[in-house]
Amino acid sequence: MRCPWPAIRLARALRDGAQMVEIAADDPRAGGELASAATAVGARLDVVGEGVFRVAR
Repeated sequence: MRCPWPAIRLARALRDGAQMVEIAADDPRAGGELASAATAVGARLDVVGEGVFRVAR
């Protein structure tokens, strides 16, 4: 997904109660935006592959 969609979808999933979300994004800015969204809710961001991120509470 292109930014800002990954961060928007992550925020929506976490707001809806998800405990773990895995996102594939092809935009180089996605990592920073996802990290900001995760930090805002006290979640942890891990890079699990090239362009693949896992966010967990």
